[in-house]
Amino acid sequence: MHEGFLVHSNFKFLKWASALCILSAVAYAIYDPLDVQSGGTWLGYGLGTIGALLIVWLMWFGIRKRRYGGAFRLRSWLSAHVYLGLSLIVVATLHTGFQLGWNVHTLAYVLMMLVIASGAFGIYTYARYPRMMTENRRGLSLDEFLSQIGDIDRECRQVSANLPDEIAALVLKSSNETRIGGSCWRQLSGRDRKCAAAEAFEELRRVSTNVGPEHGPSVRKLLTLIGKKCSLLTTVRRDIQLKALMDIWLHLHVPLSFALLAALTAHIISVFYYW
Repeated sequence: MHEGFLVHSNFKFLKWASALCILSAVAYAIYDPLDVQSGGTWLGYGLGTIGALLIVWLMWFGIRKRRYGGAFRLRSWLSAHVYLGLSLIVVATLHTGFQLGWNVHTLAYVLMMLVIASGAFGIYTYARYPRMMTENRRGLSLDEFLSQIGDIDRECRQVSANLPDEIAALVLKSSNETRIGGSCWRQLSGRDRKCAAAEAFEELRRVSTNVGPEHGPSVRKLLTLIGKKCSLLTTVRRDIQLKALMDIWLHLHVPLSFALLAALTAHIISVFYYW
């Protein structure tokens, strides 16, 4: 799905978007206004109307995509969404006539470019990160990784039951204070700088040199178990990081889209008010 929509129907919508861009560029090249090229010429109004209709349709896709009956139809609309959205770069830029300033018209243009940029990042994430998540999980689900971590914690508590209190406390800390997920920054970073399991592992390795021979095998087993837990935590945090990277663009794309719609409305109203 994340690869198929780009090549859907032999790049049909890429061809449509390219044709729209070429026609817009040709019209811009041959049109000779009385004054300078700008959004206030007849060509400017025409390109602006096309651009505004495209923006409204592209936003409507976000609502309609949840109602489609099959993957084929969704893939078709998503392909159109991507390529026609990218065509706005040419259509809207020619609409402005390269006349930009500190006003609501330029604000709408800048917001449109930011929406397109966030959408392009979304394409990149869905083309790259799902494969990376599959490779990272090594055929297991996230729940299975979490289950393994829970099993290790239970086994560690059993092994440490007859060990000195200092070691038992380290095991308890590793079990009770390990955090997965958390704040947005922690998810995006993919690591926990104060990982309780990693700290317990290092401290356990330090104190293992002072334990008596009767506790040596149990301590070595704990080191093996907590080391495996740290490896599993690295995999889980990486999975959460990739999922967060796949989702974060939507937290920019959607609000920016509504901001664009508001700026576009103000742009259109001001144009007709002063027309």
